[in-house]
Formats: sequence, C-alpha cells, structure tokens
Amino acid sequence: MNNKSLKIFVVEDNEWYNKLIVHNLSLNPDFEVISYLNGWDCINNLDQNPDIITLDFKLPDISGMEVLKRIKQHSYESQVILISEQDDIDVVVDLLKEGAYDYIVKSNDIKERLHNTILNIQKNVGLKNEITELKKEVQKKYSYSSSIIGESEAIKKIHDLINKALTTNINVSIYGETGTGKELVAKAIHYNSNRKSNPFVAVNVSAIPSELVESELFGHEKGAFTGASFQRKGKFEEADGGTLFLDEIGEMDIAFQAKLLRTLQEKEITRIGSNKTIKVNCRIITATHKNLVQEVKHGSFRQDLYYRLIGLPIELPPLRDRDNDVLILAKHFIQSFCEENNLPEKKLSHAARNKIKKYTFPGNIRELKSVIELAVTLSDNNEISDQDILFNSEEIIDSDNDKELTLREYERKIVSSFLQKYNNDVRLVARKLDIGTATIYRMLKETKEQE
Repeated sequence: MNNKSLKIFVVEDNEWYNKLIVHNLSLNPDFEVISYLNGWDCINNLDQNPDIITLDFKLPDISGMEVLKRIKQHSYESQVILISEQDDIDVVVDLLKEGAYDYIVKSNDIKERLHNTILNIQKNVGLKNEITELKKEVQKKYSYSSSIIGESEAIKKIHDLINKALTTNINVSIYGETGTGKELVAKAIHYNSNRKSNPFVAVNVSAIPSELVESELFGHEKGAFTGASFQRKGKFEEADGGTLFLDEIGEMDIAFQAKLLRTLQEKEITRIGSNKTIKVNCRIITATHKNLVQEVKHGSFRQDLYYRLIGLPIELPPLRDRDNDVLILAKHFIQSFCEENNLPEKKLSHAARNKIKKYTFPGNIRELKSVIELAVTLSDNNEISDQDILFNSEEIIDSDNDKELTLREYERKIVSSFLQKYNNDVRLVARKLDIGTATIYRMLKETKEQE
C-alpha cells in the first residue's frame, strides 16, 4: 500500500518453509510480517486487517479453502496468495473462483514469484485507494447541506425531504422547472445514502431516440440487430447496487413505458436478443419539468407507471420564489469561478445586486451561473458592475414588457430567439439551453398551434 507498510500474514504449518517465506518477505523493510502455523490462529487475528495472506492449502486444523471462504464471507479485504504442493488444475481453478488472488506451487526458489505477485497487489491496492479517495471527494462535493445552497424556507423544506429520502430506498421523483437543480438533488440523495459506494448512472430520456431507449436501458447481445457488433450492458445493469437517475422521464415514449413498468415490478431486465433475465437492484430517481398528473390525464403517461415512480415527490422551487437565495448563490458562483480560474475574488456592486434581484431568471440556477461567470470574465476590476451583468433573454423580455406573459410563453420566446440566432440548428440550441431536442420541437408545435 502507498505511504505505509504492508501487513502480511504467513500461514504455513511446515516450520522450515514458514521461516523461508518469512525470511524472503522480511528482506523488504516496508513489509510487516506475522507468521502462523495453523489456520485458526490466522482466522482469529483477521481483525488486525492484514493486507496480504500467504496461505498453505493443506493445514493441520482446517483446509486452506475453508480459511479462504471465511475471509471472503466476512468481507475482509485481504488478498490471499495460496502456496501449496497441490497442482491439481481443477482445485486451483476452484480456489481462484473463491477469490484467491494467485496460486503459487511450493518450491525452494519462491522468492521472485512471490515478490512479483505482491508487487502487483501493491499496484492494485494503490489504485483502489485512489478510487476510494476520489469517491470520498465526490461524496463531500454532494453533501446536500453544502451543495444545495440557500437559506430560504423553500430550500430548507428541500433539505428536510432529502433527509427523509436517505432513511429508506424509496423511489424519488423530482419536479421543477428547467435549471432548478434536479440532477444535483438526485446526486445529493445518492452520495449521502447507503448506496454511495456504488454507481450513480444518469440517463437523459429526452436525448435518446425512442427506438434506442430499450437498448440504452436494458442492453443488447451481439448481433441482436443491425449494428450490434458487440454485447452491451444497459444502464440498469451499470447502476446495479447504486442509483439510476432517469431525467426528463415525462419524455419517455408511451410504447416503452409498459416494459419499464415490468422491470420496476420484477426487478429484472432482459437484454435485446436474449431470453435470459438478469436481476437488478438499483434505486430509481426520476426528474421532469412536466406535470405528470396532467400527462396521465392526457394519456401520454401510464397511470400505473406514475404510481410506481412517484415514491417520495420533491418539488424544487424556481429561483424567483427563493427570496434572497439568488444573491447567496451568486456569491457562491463568483467564488467558485474565481478559484477555478486563479482570479482574485470579486464582489457584486450595489447596482449589480439590485439588477440581479429584479430579474426573474426563467432559466433558474443554471442561467444565474452562466450570467455570473460571464460577469466575472467581463469585469475589469475586483467589483462586478451592473454593466457586467448581461441576461441572454433580456432583449426578449424587454420587447414584451408591456404584456403579461406566462413563464411558458417566455420560454417559447427564448427558444425561438436562440433558433433564429443559430440558424434553426435544433441540436445546437438544445446544447446551448441544456434541454432536450424533443422539448424544442414540442415548444415549436405549441407556438404554431397558437398562431
């Protein structure tokens, strides 16, 4: 292991051979070597958490296979190297299947083989430690008390609901306008739950063509369809043991919803091109900006699937309903952007704060972050002026400031403006606004119907 000595147990009943292994290992000053002459002494001292155990297959009191099984059953992370005169290939294969890291046939010249095996273990343990540290950093990043920022009553309620979501594996459905932070809440739930060490897999349903949804979620076998040149795991399998986040679930094609419902009920999937069912265990968190109750009434979303998914509903408030949180978030985004770009910390002028407070932010937190990062870049000194605060949709809203428009109408105007700006490139506009192409097409249809 990096930066500390390796603790190694040597379990061998032949005293001479025991001393040979101990001698060879003790030549390395970074190894702490402890020897045992029988299996039970090793088992009774596993709470010392050895990194590596060299284990004789034939022991006087208990078989090496049984010692290996006990180590693995109790989730000890020790890597086991079997050392024995046993050369039956079937036995060796069984030992490796049970979790042995390697099998070495006894000889008087064991030093080099044992050294190379331990060197490989060290590399793997070092990589594992790095991954563990990265997971800890991710978990720290998504601590909901520090990642979901704000002091308004609305956001305090969200903290309470997230806290309730952590006590069970209940499905969670997150509602809110575009840009309110639905995926951030999903990650906060996952990385603070008992599933945090397992994968968090996010899928934007609106970004997947309807004919590819089944392959994306359930996977496929090689040759299952034209272009399926290799076997592929689906997102359900990738998220096994962890969390599957289905964003924009309201965009899912009605034809596929029955298959998703069955998967949720049976907790199993079948890859395309296979008859074999695969059990999956993942928590489902969904998100949508749509009113699914209305979608059910309109017949575009199955009622039985809605009730299966709703679980614990969390409705995220738009930024305009979060009181002074807009300034708290603005300060946070300024600090983060300055740190990331090695800039001196900047502050908002009084006029800039007023300008931000008066704006309704139809794009919510995502829009605020974009506006702030641009303002930091444009400002010429350590104070951000109101002239540095530019709103992408400002000209759209100003042009209609004499009218009372709904938020939906403003959203359609923003989309229309961006399409005009980017020559009707729907995919580019979808990326710019961070929404699905299906959402843009739907808004265009709504605009046409109202003309």
